[in-house]
Amino acid sequence: MSESNLPTPQAGDLLISEPFLQDENFSRSVVLLCEHNSEGSFGLVFNKPSILRLNEIVEGFDFLDLEVYVGGPVEQNTLHFVYCGDKQLSESIQIGEKLWWGGDFEELKSRLKTGTFDLESIRFFLGYSGWAPGQLTDELTENTWIVCKEELNITAFNYSPEELWKSLLKNMGGEFKLMANYPTDPRLN
Repeated sequence: MSESNLPTPQAGDLLISEPFLQDENFSRSVVLLCEHNSEGSFGLVFNKPSILRLNEIVEGFDFLDLEVYVGGPVEQNTLHFVYCGDKQLSESIQIGEKLWWGGDFEELKSRLKTGTFDLESIRFFLGYSGWAPGQLTDELTENTWIVCKEELNITAFNYSPEELWKSLLKNMGGEFKLMANYPTDPRLN
């Protein structure tokens, strides 16, 4: 795809990996783009659960047995979170109409302890996906990613990893709907 035909990604967009991407970090992944500008891009793999639970990695969260996702291969010693709905925390960055990235962690911790934060609307991530200036554009030119403008909502938080990838492609229609049914390994077809 030529650079002039490329969709322009922006915060809140989803990057869907092409069906046969061999990179184990991004195979059949859906990346929520949190930031995209001249300095680079930052996103979180939305559909790759880790083997860890929140209460295993955050001190003082013994009461909270929540799944944590792998946000990407960069700085996997960092914790990030995204939530949907109305803005509930100071310092949260809006990345969609009702989608928020980060916020005051102490405030979140307090709200989680008192049960005043909807656990169904939040997802935690270890690490992130990052691109240097121009790198994401290069990968789009190489057809590594499909830019999806569909906004994540509470329904997306409930899909299994494979279901989310397939569902988004099907909703895009046309050739993307066909891609949703591609086998993971074409040699098995």
